[in-house]
Amino acid sequence: MLTIKFDRLNLKPGDLFLDAGTGFGRHAFEAARRGAQVVALDYAAQEVTSTRATFAAMYEAGELKAETFTGVVRGDATRLPFNDSTFDCIITSEVLEHIYDDTAAIDEFVRVLRPGGTLAATVPSWFPEKINWALSDEYHAPFVEGGHVRIYRGSELRAKISQAGLTVGATHKAHGLHSPYWWLRCLVGPQREDHKAVAIYKKFLEWDIISAPMITRALDKALSPMIGKSYVVYATKPNASLVGAKS
Repeated sequence: MLTIKFDRLNLKPGDLFLDAGTGFGRHAFEAARRGAQVVALDYAAQEVTSTRATFAAMYEAGELKAETFTGVVRGDATRLPFNDSTFDCIITSEVLEHIYDDTAAIDEFVRVLRPGGTLAATVPSWFPEKINWALSDEYHAPFVEGGHVRIYRGSELRAKISQAGLTVGATHKAHGLHSPYWWLRCLVGPQREDHKAVAIYKKFLEWDIISAPMITRALDKALSPMIGKSYVVYATKPNASLVGAKS
C-alpha cells in the first residue's frame, strides 16, 4: 500500500533514493523495483532489521538487482549521516508527526537533497487526526511513548517545507478507507487489535490491498479528498544556477 504517487517523483533508474523513516520498507521496495539505488533509514532497530531481511529475500528471489540495494541504516532524521546534496529523491512518510523538532528534520532532508531533486512528505490529515486524538489519549504523545506529537494542517506542512528552501508543488490526500479503521481503533482502544470489529475491518483492508477490486478503489478515490488518512506534499530543490540568477 503506497501513499506516495511515484509518477510525481521524477524517479529514474540509477537515481539515489532515501526513504527516511522507512518503517517496514514499503516505499523503499517500490523505489528499488523501479531501478533506484535505495537507502532506507529508520530510528527503530526492529524496522531496520526487518527491512534489511526483506531486501535480502527479494534479491535472493530474483525480484531485485543487487545494484538497487544500497543499504538499510539506523539513524536520526534530525541528524542524517549523509553528505550534503547526496540524494536525487527523498521520501518521508508518516514520520514528521512523531518528531518534536520537525523543522530540524526538514532542514536535514533539504541539506542532503541534490539541487533539482524531489522531496515527498506525508503526514496524517488534519480532520481524521483530530478525531483520533479526541477519541483516545492512548493514540498520541505525551500519553504514549513514540506517539504523534502534533496535528498538521496542510498549510503548516507546506509552509515549513517552503521555509526550508524547497519549491512546493502538488498535494493530495490518500487512504480514504483507512480513516474509519483508525477511528474504530481509537474508540475501543488503540491497542485492542483483537476487538472483533477492529479485526473484521483490518481483514477487509488487507483484502482490499491484495485484491484491489474496482469498487473499493473507486470508493477510496472518492473518500480520500474528504477523509483521506494521509496528506502528501511534493516539493523540489531549486537548482543552484537558478537561485543565483534570481539573486
